[in-house]
Amino acid sequence: MRLPVRLARRGLAIGIDIGGTKVAAGVVDGEGRILAELYRDTPGHDPREVEQVIVSLVRDLSAEFKVLSVGIGAAGWMDRSGSTVLFSPHLAWRNEPVRMNLEKLLHRRVAVSNDADAAAWAEFRFGAGVGQDRLVCITLGTGIGGGIVIDGRIERGNWGVAGEFGHQIIVPQGHRCECGNRGCWEQYASGNAVGREARELAAANSPVAQEWLRAAGGDPDRITGAIVTALAREGDTASINLLEDIGEWLGLGLANLAAALDPGMFVIGGGLSEAGDLLLGPARSAFNRNLTGRGFRPAAPIERAALGSKAGLIGAADLSRVTAWR
Repeated sequence: MRLPVRLARRGLAIGIDIGGTKVAAGVVDGEGRILAELYRDTPGHDPREVEQVIVSLVRDLSAEFKVLSVGIGAAGWMDRSGSTVLFSPHLAWRNEPVRMNLEKLLHRRVAVSNDADAAAWAEFRFGAGVGQDRLVCITLGTGIGGGIVIDGRIERGNWGVAGEFGHQIIVPQGHRCECGNRGCWEQYASGNAVGREARELAAANSPVAQEWLRAAGGDPDRITGAIVTALAREGDTASINLLEDIGEWLGLGLANLAAALDPGMFVIGGGLSEAGDLLLGPARSAFNRNLTGRGFRPAAPIERAALGSKAGLIGAADLSRVTAWR
């Protein structure tokens, strides 16, 4: 991978990050800088509509820039080759040959990747993980996503679905997860977990929930992880304490991953990472307490992601540029 990464600095690429409500597209140079951006609403459940939105964005951006390749980042499972989307929760892609379809429409090289993989690659190339050979990136949002970079390449596993860290079972017979299992890590250390815990306290009329209720207009169902995070940053004690609890679960899961993967660094991104050290401080403490071989081995640093919400777009573009030079 070292040769293509060097060559990748030569051309511009378009990165497209497909979310549940918004499709973001941008022209990205070889240093990870975004030169122009466009947005569209995410279409419904017709794969052809999704393709047409992508084509429209690429054509509009290509009118101003000479573009080498296009990278697509979306939630879901991709096959190992990156040619077929096996399943995407936001879109109607089910065993869809997305790369072939888009290359025919765009007449350019197209790379398709999981959005967490794209974010991990961006942090490895241009963000908090620069200089690391082995990196694990964790995205904390609605659930927990992840990407693994080993020796300058994304590790996707044998079937293409590695990195689903949020579904390690951390509490047997615990909270039910959308995946169908119980006790998945993302039920304890994600933005959704913060919101659920706060809503349960508010519904029970707990005195610690009064600030959350005020911020949510008195409706417990409107309390979210983002509200708790914002209040914690303003100094609300109950919010800080709740993030400490979530940080403990985060650190425990990271210790499990360190035992399996032994990375040189963990990079934490996603919306919940906005809490900064209010979350990562407790996570580091729990990680160090639970790390296998503690006291006789180095402990991987746990750092906040540097590229924020743009990481997926930047990483998708750069991965397409690397693919184009193969």
